[in-house]
Amino acid sequence: MTSITGLWIIALVAVLGANLGESKKYSLNEPNVPFPPASPTTHNLAAVCHQGQGRPRYPESFFPRSGSSHFRRRGKAINRLESWFTLCCSGRVAQQSSQILCCTQQAWKQALSQFCVDEYSTMTVPYICCEATGDARWSCFNSELENPNYNPTPGYTAPPMNWEPGFTFNPRAC
Repeated sequence: MTSITGLWIIALVAVLGANLGESKKYSLNEPNVPFPPASPTTHNLAAVCHQGQGRPRYPESFFPRSGSSHFRRRGKAINRLESWFTLCCSGRVAQQSSQILCCTQQAWKQALSQFCVDEYSTMTVPYICCEATGDARWSCFNSELENPNYNPTPGYTAPPMNWEPGFTFNPRAC
């Protein structure tokens, strides 16, 4: 009888404790970098352009000294994208709202394309959306979004960040 009870206890612990070793979406040791960013649309363009200083940026000091390289790549992609959004929304490269939307969409695709290049330059498994091509890639990146409306984080003001080179708006592609 004791051995049967012991087996039941072991089985119960195995079943109930099976998830103990799984990592949660954001454990205490992992930085929180909400990713991927949503594609700019007519619905969220005002927030993309006017609430950028209220969305998180990810300076090197945000990350632990070692590890978390995939979070660093995500943070770098967000920083790059926010920098390029500033260019699009400033009126320096696009003046009309339709051009601003087109510019932000180009910036989104180019920033995520560069993110995928960065992902493939490592010896780790790439982000799942990077494995897709064409429209499937963009649909993948634009699904399961944490902040589709580009809402600011209450009480947050983005620190000054360096300008990210590498983006050129192509008005003929609109």
